[in-house]
Amino acid sequence: MGGYQKKYLPIFFCIAVVIGIAIGSKLNYGAASSTILGGNSKKEKLNRLIDYIDYEYVDPINTDSIVDVTVNGILENLDPHSVYIPPSELQEITESMKGDFVGIGVSFYDYKDTITVTRALPGGPSEKVGIRGGDRIIAADGKSLTGRTVLGDTVVSQLKGKAGTVVNLTVRRPGNDNLLNFKVKRDVVPLKSVDASYMLTDTLGYIKINRFAESTPDEFHTALQNLKRKGARELVLDLRGNPGGYISAAEKVADEFLEEDKLILFTKNKTGKIENTFATDDGDFENGQVYVLINENSASASEIVAGALQDNDRGVIVGRRSFGKGLVQREMDLGDGSAVRLTIARYYTPTGRSIQRPYDEGNQAYYEDYLKRYKNGEMQSVDSISTADSLRYVTPKGKVVYGGGGIIPDVFIPKDTNYEKEAIIYALRSGAMSRFVFELLEKRRVYYNSLSYESFEQEVEISDADINAFVGYLNARNLKIRIKDYKNDLKRYLKAVMAQQLFGNTIFEKLINEEDPAIAKIKELSRS
Repeated sequence: MGGYQKKYLPIFFCIAVVIGIAIGSKLNYGAASSTILGGNSKKEKLNRLIDYIDYEYVDPINTDSIVDVTVNGILENLDPHSVYIPPSELQEITESMKGDFVGIGVSFYDYKDTITVTRALPGGPSEKVGIRGGDRIIAADGKSLTGRTVLGDTVVSQLKGKAGTVVNLTVRRPGNDNLLNFKVKRDVVPLKSVDASYMLTDTLGYIKINRFAESTPDEFHTALQNLKRKGARELVLDLRGNPGGYISAAEKVADEFLEEDKLILFTKNKTGKIENTFATDDGDFENGQVYVLINENSASASEIVAGALQDNDRGVIVGRRSFGKGLVQREMDLGDGSAVRLTIARYYTPTGRSIQRPYDEGNQAYYEDYLKRYKNGEMQSVDSISTADSLRYVTPKGKVVYGGGGIIPDVFIPKDTNYEKEAIIYALRSGAMSRFVFELLEKRRVYYNSLSYESFEQEVEISDADINAFVGYLNARNLKIRIKDYKNDLKRYLKAVMAQQLFGNTIFEKLINEEDPAIAKIKELSRS
């Protein structure tokens, strides 16, 4: 999907996690870095080699690319989570983790060489002036934004800008013969890390967090208060597919559930220095039952929350073994728009567990260890999870827990690895399903935009013809799937994505969760 709202692709979250999502803090050495490294013979050797290549190599060569390769090569020999971030990626990553950006606040597709809005982001400038899904932005300040030559970076430069500046948009809206003009004042647009918040039952609330950004603790606190006002005495915290983020954000979320002075985690650096983090007296859900949902793509900061609650005998961990990332990164600005995230410590859960998976055999073995889970049966049976007595720990109430590679849940939920179900999930996470649904909405945009959610729920049905069209859509893009036993699942997913584009993420998660075995198990536990 184009625009300013990027979705994570959980089917590839293994890759997302190993490029080091968890950040302990940030450094900005700037010019000071040259002083720190000054006089170092190893540094001088690299400088001389690059200069030699620059001046004497037989063919023209971009020495910047050599530097990038050199930096990556150095970091790859450290651990899987120490990474180099080039200038082309740093701004987007920074915005995502900060939790906001400055712009007009729309998600869009390039549809028939025209910027077509899929959704105006909630609380953003475009939503406030009345821009909605299906609108074609054909010009900004009189400059055309149609045609292949002006798409991509040109669009971003025209629509983004400084907060408080105004851009005049010319819009063509389906069902309206006249062009519409909107004066949009660019502003800070939130990138929500809380995907959904709603009541599963009269007393059981649900909150899903997609990453731990700077804004996450405030978003979570607001959602929690709203659910408590609706009668929530128990809570489901869904961290499935959450690759992590800022440790400080995870600590604040965990603090909501733990009594004052309970240990949340501790970190240890190369010198053996230990830093403990304890809960404060600010927790707003210290007594209600909590269920934490995790899976194989829950990593880093997600594991901090799950480990803190599990080791303090607080709540029930439900799902599958988490990813297993127990390293802390610190970000250093390299002065040219790029940065390095360097592992500077390990973190440990309150019982003393390190949940970091081994990486001493190199990055390839690290990746393959993740894939072994599918092959050894771990995704279907908790008994297939390998544990070591040397990594056995006991919580204050006597529950046995293990370190060495992720958080093992208290209640195991097997993964449906049927080919059809996997294909549906892949189509969803790859963005193909979203694009298909967008084009389906476009066929009757005026009708769909007129619906309330209640009308949508009652009137809209995904037909067998829609299923066949979707399969054909994927086949035409070399994504070969067959749907036989999971047709109803696919219908539910397609309708959920349609609701997402029309009404937002909470409705999407609500529809997806209707047949979720993990949610069903939690409801069963809640009633017992």
